[in-house]
Amino acid sequence: MLSFFGWLGSEDIGFIQYHVRRTSVTLLVHSTLPLGYYMGMCIAAPEKYLAYVHLISDGWRAFFTLSLALQLFSWVLVIYWSRHKWGNHPISQNLKAHALPQSGWGAVASSVNTEFRRIDKFATGAPGARVLITDNWIMKVTTYYVHIALQQDTHLTVTDSRQHQLSPDSATPVQILTLRVASINPSVKPFDIRLNSTEYAELREKLHAPIRNAANVVIHQTMSDLFLETFKSQVEMNQVYQLTSGQELESCIGCMQVPANTKLLRLCQEEGEGECQQCYCRPMWCLTCMGKWFASRQDQQKPETWLGNRVPCPTCRAKFCILDVCIVP
Repeated sequence: MLSFFGWLGSEDIGFIQYHVRRTSVTLLVHSTLPLGYYMGMCIAAPEKYLAYVHLISDGWRAFFTLSLALQLFSWVLVIYWSRHKWGNHPISQNLKAHALPQSGWGAVASSVNTEFRRIDKFATGAPGARVLITDNWIMKVTTYYVHIALQQDTHLTVTDSRQHQLSPDSATPVQILTLRVASINPSVKPFDIRLNSTEYAELREKLHAPIRNAANVVIHQTMSDLFLETFKSQVEMNQVYQLTSGQELESCIGCMQVPANTKLLRLCQEEGEGECQQCYCRPMWCLTCMGKWFASRQDQQKPETWLGNRVPCPTCRAKFCILDVCIVP
């Protein structure tokens, strides 16, 4: 086992060499899964006589043949990749596109390895889709491949944005941005990277070129921005407040830019229950300003509790929760 890890190497010491070997081993391991399943069925279901190839059905025989062929093909492919000191590997071929005429992919690999060891690199993402940005390189590490592009040759474009109410790490809203990395080098294929919008500012600091926003995506770079979108979505599902006859909407006293289109009504609980109180103020705040007020009164260290908390009305100080905020059409 120790000799295997010694052969695999260290990502911190030899980033490129490590991933060349890692992707090769991953391919071999994954290609054994169908054959491993067949062998497991031989033990789990002896009544099917799967251990005797001449007695099994045509379907199982075809599955066994394809599984064996996949395993053999994977070994042949990895052996081919390993020739010329792994010069035939797809990652090595990608590095050749960045090599100078008088040098090979090894020189590019040394440059990438050196920059990866620096502590000021930008790194984010799950193990199967890590995004790494160094002083000169943009990289995306996937299960079977490592996309690599030279910063000075690339254009980054925000192509998509998706809002999720809960993130895998915490009970807070999250905005995931998709950026297209396209190189002017025709030998480098474009690829997509994804990251949390709160990491967008750090990403821009590491890049030398500006990022284009082709999809006109509104990027929420702070937790308050993300919460405001969630706040609006929740309020839009609440009960609507209808103005009485003769009553007109005034300008929001918070921004003085748009009509005051929110009213606080005690709707979350029955009278006499809970902490929420009835607010008798007329509509005085717009939805955006009310959301900003709601966020500003929260514990900034515990964003996962914001949606369930109660805050005082900005005018009369009656306590309310997000379920008590009604839109005035």
